[in-house]
Amino acid sequence: MPDYRRARATGATWFFTVNLLERHGNTLLVDEIERLRTCLQVERARRPFAILAWVVLPEHMHWLWRLPPGDSDYSTRWRRIKTDFSRGLPRSERRSKVRQSRGERGIWQRRFWEHQIRDETDLQHHTDYIHFNPVKHGLVARTADWPHSSFAAHVERGVYAPDWATAPSLKVPGDR
Repeated sequence: MPDYRRARATGATWFFTVNLLERHGNTLLVDEIERLRTCLQVERARRPFAILAWVVLPEHMHWLWRLPPGDSDYSTRWRRIKTDFSRGLPRSERRSKVRQSRGERGIWQRRFWEHQIRDETDLQHHTDYIHFNPVKHGLVARTADWPHSSFAAHVERGVYAPDWATAPSLKVPGDR
């Protein structure tokens, strides 16, 4: 298996997708949303970063982060958030023999997906994608009805109208 090398750019803005290992029917992230919030707050206190947009769905989540100037280490942040989140949860998940031999939990997919934001258009596209995701996955008919995202804060700042991306169109403005 080739050695995966993550992109490095100091002070950059990044889009992330982070998944639970067992996705089908899993609701752990929304069931434990307060634990997740706490883990993010703790990590931001240890190693600051700005959160520009986010959504947490039952079994995966998307985030837009901006790292401080001179800092490119998002991997350590994600490792700590995932580890802290897993601590204290009952050990009831299925674990492969490989995970058992390494002493690993079976909660998270090992890797996450990252994309460095290139410009303002790319940032807007990914922000829209994040906020539309609960509608895309059929969890709600209106973006505003999903409680686990930054959408309401963006509405308060005038970035979105309260009825942005709602049924019946079920299409993000600007999508092809």
